[in-house]
This record gives sequence, C-alpha cells and structure tokens, in this order.
Amino acid sequence: MDYRVMEEADIDRVIPLYMEYYNTKEDGCWTYETTFRRIHQVWSREDAYCLLLEKDGAPVGFAMGYFEQFDDISAYDLAEIVVDGRRQGQGLGTRLMEELERRVKALGASMVQLLAVRDEKHERFYGRLGYQDAGNLALKGKWL
Repeated sequence: MDYRVMEEADIDRVIPLYMEYYNTKEDGCWTYETTFRRIHQVWSREDAYCLLLEKDGAPVGFAMGYFEQFDDISAYDLAEIVVDGRRQGQGLGTRLMEELERRVKALGASMVQLLAVRDEKHERFYGRLGYQDAGNLALKGKWL
C-alpha cells in the first residue's frame, strides 16, 4: 500500500469509490456530477490536504480536508474518508487515519476535527482511534 497527496487528476479516479460507498452503504443518491463537485470543492479549498491510498497503482481509499486557523491552534478539518467497500473491515481506514494524523501533525495541526453520523459503526470506528464528542460545540442547522 502506498500513500501520496491527491492531485486534481485523481478526482476522477476516486469518484467510483465515493459513489459506491455512499450509494450502497449509506443509501445515498450521488451522481458523477454531485460527487465531482463535492470532492473538487474540498480538494481545491485553500489549505486543503488530501491523502490517497493506493495498491498497485489503483486507489483503495482517500481522506480529505483542510487546515483551519484559530487564534491559538491550527486544526485539520476532516471532510471525507472513504475506503473501497470491498476492502472495509481490513484495517485500511484505521491505517489511513493514522497516516493522515501523522502527516497533518507534522504540517502543524494540533488536532483533527470532524463531523460524523451518530451511529454504532461511526462511533466504534472513531472511538477506537481516540475521537470524542466535543462537549462545547453543537451542530446547528436551519432548513430553507
């Protein structure tokens, strides 16, 4: 397995992974167009850092997000992590997160923060990695 920073040309290569995972495992309705837009928005954001995991030159997973500056720290906001659905349960997501954490720490991040679905699968995955609910923040939203 090899890790490398994602390039713009990699977006088309990871779109099938994203669509397969979210449309099959999460009951989504992602199209090529909406998936491209989502991934490109994160990839092209200022201070983005996107990591690709490949095996024999083929993408098997990726993680993407961006650095966010606060008054006293730089945080890394993880926007997406996707592992090929056929390879889940093999520890690839854990290894991808550990490599991402190592790299963003070396680049100056003091913490990684993310939004996750509140279900058993996500609680178990992120919990094993040491992630905890933020007690001082609440996600707010308003439907328009």
